[in-house]
Amino acid sequence: MAKQSFQYGGQAVIEGVMMRGPRQMAVAVRRPAGDVLVDLKPVGSITERFTFLKWPLLRGVVALVESLVIGIQALTFSANQQTEEEEEALSGGEIALTILLAFGLAALLFIVVPTAAAHYLQKYMNNFWQNMAEGGVRIAVFLVYVMLISRIRDIQRVFQYHGAEHKVIHAYEAGEPLTVANAQKYGSLHPRCGTAFLLIVMVLTILVYSLLHTPGLLWRIGSRLLLLPVVAGLGYEALKLSSRYTHVGWVRVLIAPGLWLQKLTTREPDDTQVEVAIKALEAVLVTSDAA
Repeated sequence: MAKQSFQYGGQAVIEGVMMRGPRQMAVAVRRPAGDVLVDLKPVGSITERFTFLKWPLLRGVVALVESLVIGIQALTFSANQQTEEEEEALSGGEIALTILLAFGLAALLFIVVPTAAAHYLQKYMNNFWQNMAEGGVRIAVFLVYVMLISRIRDIQRVFQYHGAEHKVIHAYEAGEPLTVANAQKYGSLHPRCGTAFLLIVMVLTILVYSLLHTPGLLWRIGSRLLLLPVVAGLGYEALKLSSRYTHVGWVRVLIAPGLWLQKLTTREPDDTQVEVAIKALEAVLVTSDAA
C-alpha cells in the first residue's frame, strides 16, 4: 500500500473509531446486533477559505477547534447507534454550547485549580517556583482525572478502541495491507496521539507562564486563559515536528513521556475492535484514492 503525505488519524468513540482523511471522515461503529455500520461524511476546513489560518501557531488552534467539532459529531453518532435511535444532527448552536462547556470544565480543572493552588503558595516561594508548582499541580490533576475515569467500564472499552486506532494507523504507515493480524503486530501507542499533545501543552504552560509576573489571583487566571491559544499553537507545532523525526534518538527521548502517558488512555484491543478501526480507515482511504 502506497504511503500518502496526509497524516491520517482519528479518535475512539463509543464502540467504534472515527478516522479522518483529507476530505472525508468515517465513523465505524459496532452496533448491539453485532454488525458494523460505517458513516462517511465530507469534512472541510476554514483554512481553505482563509489561508492565513494555515500559518504556524494559528493552524494549531484551528485544528484543535475543528477536531473538537468533528469529535462531538462522531461521539453523538456512535451513542445513537448503541441506543438504536435515529441520528439527530446537532445544530451549530448545540455544538458551540458543547464546546464551551468542555472548555469551561477544562479551564476549571487545569487552569483555575492549579493557578489558585500556586497562588496561595506565594508566601513560601518566589514567582519561578510558584509556576513550577502550578505546572506540577496541573499535571497531577490530569493524571488523577484520567486514572479515575479509566475505572469506568465503558471508558475502558473506549480506551481499547483508542488502542485499535493506533495499531491500524501504524500498520498503514508501515505500508502493510490492512488486516487484523498485521495491525495487531504493532503497539497501541502513537507519537501523534492527542494524549501526547496534552502533555506537551502542560509542559509548555510551565515555560510560557514562567515569563509572567502576575501577583493577583484573578490576573493570574486571566493571563493564563488569554495565553492558552498561544500554548496550544506551540504544542501543535511541537507535536507535528516531533512526529516527523521519531527515528532520531534525542527526539525519541523527548517524546517518551507522551508515549508513557498513553498507557493510561489506551488498552490492548481485541480482534473485533481492530476490525472496526480498519473499516473506518479503509472508508476514507477509498474516497481519498478516488479523488
